Amino acid sequence: MEKFSIWFSLVILGLTICSMERVEPAQKAPWRIQTLFSVECNNYFDWQTVGLMHSFRKAKQPGHITRLLSCTEEQKKTYRGMHLAPTFEVPSMNYHPTTGDWYPALNRPAGVLHWLKYSKDAENIDWVIILDADMIIRGRIVPWKLAAEKGRPVAASYGYLRGCYNILAQLHTKHPELCDRVGGLLAMHIDDLRSLAPIWLSKTEEVRQDRAHWRVNITGDIYEKGWISEMYGYSFGAAEVGLHHKINDNLMIYPGYAPREGVEPILLHYGLPFRVGNWSFSKADHDKDEIVYSCDQLFPQPPYPREVMQLEIDPNLRRGLFLSIECINILNEALLIHHAANGCPKPAWSKYLNFLKSRAFAELTKPKIVTPATLQLMEDTVQKHIDHDDTRPYPKIHTVFSTECTPYFDWQTVGLMHSFRLSGQPGNISRLLSCSDADLKLYKGHNLAPTHYVPSMSQHPLTGDWYPAINKPAAVLHWLNHANIEAEFIVILDADMIMRGPITPWEFKAARGKPVSTPYDYLIACDNELAKLHTSHPEACDKVGGVIIMHIDDLRKFALLWLHKTEEVRADRAHYARNITGDIYESGWISEMYGYSFGAAELKLRHTTNREIMIYPGYVPEPGIKYRVFHYGLEFKVGNWSFDKADWREVDMVTRCWAKFPEPPDPSTLDHNDEENLQRDFLSIECVKTLNEALRLHHEKMNCHKDGSISELKEEREISRKLGNFSENFDSKENLKSRNYSEEIVSVKDGTGIPSSFRVWVLFLCGFSVFGFLIIVFLVHSGHKRKGMKMKHHRTRRRNL
Repeated sequence: MEKFSIWFSLVILGLTICSMERVEPAQKAPWRIQTLFSVECNNYFDWQTVGLMHSFRKAKQPGHITRLLSCTEEQKKTYRGMHLAPTFEVPSMNYHPTTGDWYPALNRPAGVLHWLKYSKDAENIDWVIILDADMIIRGRIVPWKLAAEKGRPVAASYGYLRGCYNILAQLHTKHPELCDRVGGLLAMHIDDLRSLAPIWLSKTEEVRQDRAHWRVNITGDIYEKGWISEMYGYSFGAAEVGLHHKINDNLMIYPGYAPREGVEPILLHYGLPFRVGNWSFSKADHDKDEIVYSCDQLFPQPPYPREVMQLEIDPNLRRGLFLSIECINILNEALLIHHAANGCPKPAWSKYLNFLKSRAFAELTKPKIVTPATLQLMEDTVQKHIDHDDTRPYPKIHTVFSTECTPYFDWQTVGLMHSFRLSGQPGNISRLLSCSDADLKLYKGHNLAPTHYVPSMSQHPLTGDWYPAINKPAAVLHWLNHANIEAEFIVILDADMIMRGPITPWEFKAARGKPVSTPYDYLIACDNELAKLHTSHPEACDKVGGVIIMHIDDLRKFALLWLHKTEEVRADRAHYARNITGDIYESGWISEMYGYSFGAAELKLRHTTNREIMIYPGYVPEPGIKYRVFHYGLEFKVGNWSFDKADWREVDMVTRCWAKFPEPPDPSTLDHNDEENLQRDFLSIECVKTLNEALRLHHEKMNCHKDGSISELKEEREISRKLGNFSENFDSKENLKSRNYSEEIVSVKDGTGIPSSFRVWVLFLCGFSVFGFLIIVFLVHSGHKRKGMKMKHHRTRRRNL
């Protein structure tokens, strides 16, 4: 019996180990993993920390996580969030200790380097995962299962880092060919991180100080403030130490992006605004929010899943919407748990809270397992943002502007098209070109922009009135009636504009029935008798213009009224006076602007007015505003230098090789004592420099001959050649089109991450255990059989007796 017990125990032990061998890879990593994220001592990072920590636990991410907390000694005295995560304190680098430059993003490489030098945890780690605080983990991030190897980290794609392909990389790394446009998710071996970290920091400082190359056409930074220097510091540092990344564009996704079919992202990066129906979220709206420390306070409730089902029929588009609401729901779930753990009273019952605690929600947000499609690698691909992709939850956008067949509008077209390509504006653009038949026969600028041709209304066909401004509403109406338009929102610009960044309906909260525009405060007739004469609803007259963001359904109803009201106001010569219209020339020139406002009022189409979209060069900018559009409709000056578009009305700037506008002053020569005027002059200089750059690139594309008249541009042309022709490369670089993906999926070890020798012993023990189990069953069965035979024989003898 004792021998039987020993045999039985061995068999049970063997079978247990066999079962553990099957489960082990899903429970415990064979190598040690450390997850790091960098934050500062403020409320903005605290609620992000709560969300990331909750998702770390919810996803059952293996290994440990550490928050690298950058705080000054003064901040630590009042900081309330030390308990929010396992924390390693690092010195604050918000202000550079040597230069005094305020650049908080430097805390990330500085914090990682400090952790490597002084943390005991760093001595016992094999693999490191570096995340941003504004992320939600959906599934286990295991470096070797994602194909990471020593010397070959895995990272997500940051396709907009165009500096890897131009002069910036050539200036800041000896190996520009190794520069990878990556970021967001970084998974690498600890030895690689030790080699990289000091170079990451030094290259970040180097790029940050290179102010001469902060321009959007060099860096891809639409704000041209050097804010993404840390990202380039990473890419250039990795190239310098020979780290070439395996780029995966499927593991991480921005809420609001459309996932590829079959892909299950395991990381949400909510760094950009996103929208589901009429609901939207932007982390920037909560930069001062004390939501972590205010009991029962949550982020605005997103739509329920069943509502999302009704919003979208296409299953893949619907998945994109579900990712958006999942992100905020997990953040809110994290806040609920955090509040409860910190002694907050139980919140009052609500339908939404009940949903967050339901089994259905738990099932929807259970840890995700990467699919084969998710593991697909690529060498240089860019994730399609929903704005550029036909399969997207955000609406499509189409940008239009109106011009005529003249050299005056041609150079404006060249400038606007160049800036459009650099701005990151989603969707397509169309030039609405108003030409007479005679002008069209002689016109040479057909290739300057995607064009919709419109009959000229410069001279009214009925009244004979010469009023070219009427071409704008007439062209929009013609385009609506004759073009095949798939977009949901239309952005209307003037030709004399330079784009500095994207203008999207979801960011500026445009909606059906609620267009967005910029203020034209001088349209005083909205408040006087002119509005009462020309609209039934003068109270609905908005003093707006310049940039228009309008839903296509509203524009279709409105466009004809816009044209008719323009004709009506133009014909009302009795009210041209300045005290009625605000027109200083008293010539009825701004009749089209009133036609727009009166037409919209007739439909009670009220606008959201936003002063942060557009600025006139020469105006003093408001601090902190990132204007998206320059409107150079007025003369502006910088010192003794000035620019007035009217001076160039008859000049052929486009077909005359190397024509350019007079160069504005060098920014270094300006008076730096008056900050307001300095910022004003910076914007004025930027506007004309962008126009000149557009002309130069256009002339290069024309294959203009090199001669003495352009010798001063030799260096600029050399830079342009290194950057590449932006017009020709627009589809591949600026519009973020995806390329072919590599189908190679690199296996690590034998596919399980378990050393082969260990598996051999486990398999041997399993076989031994099974064999032993069969022997025991045989012996037990034989024993029972012999015992039964003896009892039967005894009964037979008694019966015979």
